[in-house]
Amino acid sequence: MEPQEVDFAHTDGAARRRREKAIGLAKYVWDRGISGKELLALTDGTRRKLARAAGSNPPSTIETWNIVAEMLEQKSTWAQRHSEHPAATPAHLDEKIMWVKPPVQPWG
Repeated sequence: MEPQEVDFAHTDGAARRRREKAIGLAKYVWDRGISGKELLALTDGTRRKLARAAGSNPPSTIETWNIVAEMLEQKSTWAQRHSEHPAATPAHLDEKIMWVKPPVQPWG
């Protein structure tokens, strides 16, 4: 019987570490008012810079970013229901423009 190959990227430990990293990234991204949809629309390079700014090594796969995007959508839903709670308002909303550029308005 041949030994089975282990997919280290999908072990329980890897999933736990991916979730821990996603939580840290989601907190940073949420505080800048970036939605899950906006996050996934960013370029890979911008997401890597965003991870570094959050004090994290950039995720090596999109899987972690997808988890972050899901967390952001869950937090947005929670924030809508609890708008009076201090955690429902991003703390650094003014920094969003550093990551997500508004669409350019045509002249005239």
